[in-house]
Amino acid sequence: IPSGELSRQLTASKKTPERAWLAEVSSVVLQQSLRDLDTAYKNFFDGLKGKRPKTGPPRFKSRKDTRQSVRFTANAGWKITTGGKLRLPKVGDLAVKWSRALPSVPSTVTVVKDSAGRYFASFVVETKPETLPATDNVVGIDLGLTHFAILSDGTKIDSPRFLRRAEKKLKKAQQDLSRKAKGSKNRAKARIKVARAHARTADARREFHHQLSTKLIRENQAVAVEDLAVKGLARTRMAKSVHDAGWSAFTTMLEYKAALHGRTFHRIGRFEPTSQVCSQCGIKDGPKPLHIREWTCGACGAHLDRDINAAVNVA
Repeated sequence: IPSGELSRQLTASKKTPERAWLAEVSSVVLQQSLRDLDTAYKNFFDGLKGKRPKTGPPRFKSRKDTRQSVRFTANAGWKITTGGKLRLPKVGDLAVKWSRALPSVPSTVTVVKDSAGRYFASFVVETKPETLPATDNVVGIDLGLTHFAILSDGTKIDSPRFLRRAEKKLKKAQQDLSRKAKGSKNRAKARIKVARAHARTADARREFHHQLSTKLIRENQAVAVEDLAVKGLARTRMAKSVHDAGWSAFTTMLEYKAALHGRTFHRIGRFEPTSQVCSQCGIKDGPKPLHIREWTCGACGAHLDRDINAAVNVA
């Protein structure tokens, strides 16, 4: 069915008793959903023709997905009031706790309700890349579990272990949820408590990643990090600790912030023997068990710390 015909059918449906509830939201939002559907089908068929990477066909949203979102484009009539409130059509003025000032006039706003029942407003704005002043510093980063990151200058950054620290509260919240009858209001309340507990842990981890990655990018002209096999490590007995560390999210932040601020980002191959090569003389003296944290190089006599040696080799 052509998108124009779908649009006409949607308009006609709002006038029927069975679909009268469609008129409770902005018509622009409904039309935007049709445009999104049309784009999704176009991308799907273009993928089959080889014009773009393959994508799956459009699907209905899962009933089990408690995350909801609505997007208002420029012609929807939304605005930010002089008092700092967000005015949405068919909704009204909403009080907003601004995390930062908008750098330019936004063109689109997306309101998201997450699984914890929290609401967020995300704005599309135009910005210019901020190139940071050049520096001679170069840093290599060795990621781990005992220490989250070991820098080539010898700095060791402890792992916050957000999930491990919150395990008791999460366990209690999950037990309370399991005792509630399915379909009851008490179960719905308990589910939100579990979701909020997990959200607080994820937010704390994300904030830690942002602060550390921003600091490293600002202080160094080039950043090198080892490309870890996270999927493989997640299948071991260290799986919970690996997921708790969030290495992939951290390295992704480093990569996009480096590109944004004119820095150099480099990934070292996961098969590079960074722990087997002496960072002083370059001699490779073979693999070492994980319990060996320090050793003396047999060739040059240098006393080496396993993690710092790996970080220097990454750099």
